[in-house]
Amino acid sequence: MSGTVRLTAAQAMVRWLSVQMTEDGARFIDGVWAIFGHGNVAGIGEALHGIGDALPTWRGQNEQTMAHAAIAFAKGHGRRRAQAVTSSIGPGATNMVTAAALAHVNRLPVLFVPGDVFASRRPDPVLQQVEDFDDGTVSANDCFRPVVRYFDRITRPEHLLTALPRALRVMTDPADCGPVCLSFCQDVQAEAFDWPEAFFEPRVWRIRRAEPDAAELAGAAALIRAAKAPVIVAGGGVIYSGAEDALSDFASRHNIAVIETQAGKSALPQSHAMNHGAAGVDGAASANRAARGADLVIAVGTRLQDFTTGSRSLFGDARLLGINVQPYDAGKHGGAALVADARVALERLGALLGDYRADAADAGARAAWLDAVDAHCAAPADTNALPSDAQVIGAVQRATGPDAIAMGAAGTMPGALKLLWQAGQGGYHMEYGFSCMGYEIAGAMGLKLARPDREVICFVGDGSYMMANSELATAVMRRIPFTVVLTDNRGYGCINRLQQATGGEAFNNLYTSSNVEVQPQIDYVAHAASMGAHAVKAAGIADLEAEIRAARGRDIPSVIVIETDPTEGPGFGDAGQWWDVAVPAVGDTEKLRTAYARYLKAASRQVVVN
Repeated sequence: MSGTVRLTAAQAMVRWLSVQMTEDGARFIDGVWAIFGHGNVAGIGEALHGIGDALPTWRGQNEQTMAHAAIAFAKGHGRRRAQAVTSSIGPGATNMVTAAALAHVNRLPVLFVPGDVFASRRPDPVLQQVEDFDDGTVSANDCFRPVVRYFDRITRPEHLLTALPRALRVMTDPADCGPVCLSFCQDVQAEAFDWPEAFFEPRVWRIRRAEPDAAELAGAAALIRAAKAPVIVAGGGVIYSGAEDALSDFASRHNIAVIETQAGKSALPQSHAMNHGAAGVDGAASANRAARGADLVIAVGTRLQDFTTGSRSLFGDARLLGINVQPYDAGKHGGAALVADARVALERLGALLGDYRADAADAGARAAWLDAVDAHCAAPADTNALPSDAQVIGAVQRATGPDAIAMGAAGTMPGALKLLWQAGQGGYHMEYGFSCMGYEIAGAMGLKLARPDREVICFVGDGSYMMANSELATAVMRRIPFTVVLTDNRGYGCINRLQQATGGEAFNNLYTSSNVEVQPQIDYVAHAASMGAHAVKAAGIADLEAEIRAARGRDIPSVIVIETDPTEGPGFGDAGQWWDVAVPAVGDTEKLRTAYARYLKAASRQVVVN
């Protein structure tokens, strides 16, 4: 019979986390990002100091952005490893709620451990406590409930005996994977308890592969066999399943075109013959042509966000087959569902389909699209004009190799990169489920920690940079090198274009249309350099290419600033699909009335399924 060991609750938590292992022999929880305050410094802080390198602690600059780094780390590891984040109560905790929502939307694992009020309620209200006048059990941490997969409040030390295994079970479950919040009362962190020694035995967490139901599998195979022009929509689940090779083999053997979501881009390299490019609102002409002509849409590992489906207007009357580990996602939009791991499902379907081959996809459209991308991203003939975002992307593409990972989150660049970046396998990392401004720099740091072997290029606009840039200092301190391409279009250029496309006037997005007394002259180079980064301003596209190459030899982040044209969007020709952004039905301008008429015409093409 095993004995016991006397530890505080916080000491027990970090000891337990330090021995939760992956099948590859690494810690599942790589370490803990921490900003200490009165709600976690005495308990969790002492415990983390005591355990040392067995569960390392890193200091961030902002609770939200250090959580973004943890989320990017998990995404970079394909959800097979994760990190924890701890804060004090009050603003430290609520700062992390946005990051929790980001992880929830993107189905990514992160462990949030905010401090909480005193379980004893003796010092009530404690500093920073949010009081509910009608419910004494509520604290600020209840804000996490709608944006995590599992929530628990630790009001007794022994609660950890069940809460911790439940937390890891959620984070390692392919179907339920997402963020977890253990709201840890600050007095309980410091309380002692006699813990069973067996609780601290190392444990290996295996990521299961869900096998398909036989009837669902047979039905899915029959749907595909009956289709003449199916198309595969590859989502992030392909990558999380490690199904890239299975997708490549399945698409090639059965001659089925593949189109990509933001999360699924780079599951196949752009050079793959069956990869017809990005789907939907920010899609390629070749991809959207294949989608419009499809009689069956095979959605693999995607939640079918509105950008992918063109707000339900892209796929017309095509049948839908959803392949997903999560039944909620598999059954969306009234389609047939095959609930299974992506790799297993593709392998099983391939065995059933035998020598089935779809009608040939339009290879000419694919080739024409790639030629158009090259032309669109080419260096400008007029070197005195401000470059477009597409020309910036082209410069970075020319200056990097197939191992580079392009990443970003919000503004123009997600759509532009999905449309134009010609990724090698695994060469794309975009947070576009929540499209959270401020994710980019912290995310680049977390991604580089996960993929130290790859060149990480962070594309960020001046708007997102201004929102959250302080983890540059953390990356400098920890010698985490990545390259930031900061496109300065003097405001929120992407949303300014959307504002005008929906009938509005330029207002409050670019600095020139904002209520300011003086137009700002922000020196982004000096700002980044003040945090220790190597920072330069590129004089033009040729200079940008040279600076991208020069950045590779450094052991700190490099920030390359380049001014861009805020009026030109990334799209061109017959590319993107309509996106449902509601236009005011009544207005005083002809511009608005015209936009509303266009809106009604486009909305009439939406397919509504019960």
